[in-house]
Amino acid sequence: MPEPLRDELNRRLIAGSFSGYEALADWLVEQHCEISKSALHRYGQKFEERIRALKLSTEQAKAIVAESPDDEGAMNDALMRLTQEKLFGVLIDLELDPDTVDFPKLARAIAELTRASVQQKKWQREAREQALKEAAQRVEQAATSQGMGTEQVQFWRQQVLAGI
Repeated sequence: MPEPLRDELNRRLIAGSFSGYEALADWLVEQHCEISKSALHRYGQKFEERIRALKLSTEQAKAIVAESPDDEGAMNDALMRLTQEKLFGVLIDLELDPDTVDFPKLARAIAELTRASVQQKKWQREAREQALKEAAQRVEQAATSQGMGTEQVQFWRQQVLAGI
């Protein structure tokens, strides 16, 4: 089935709440695409399951974000891992014909996910180091203002910086 026709079919499936397969089969015949109602129904069911899973994942992600501030970027890390897992699952579940898969594009997508993951970890490390340096500076100022000696001030500063 040509991609524009499949896109329109998908749009009609969603608009019709995944019902009216007989009318859709008739419409496809008008578009010079012969497909049995049962094959169309199987396709619609798989498509509906994917849409439902996507909606559920989106709702869960929104709930998690709303309840969990993400100062360390753990959410992005989890999202990248989930995306990688889902991408792999899609490849397996769709039983794609290898001749129809744009492997260079797929490889680029995976490479971009990997690069994003590496950048995220780098940012997390840098943000943590910066936060510890700022905390060490505050500890040093507080200890000095409380009259601690230089040796004690340096001890507490090093205790904070030990996490780097």
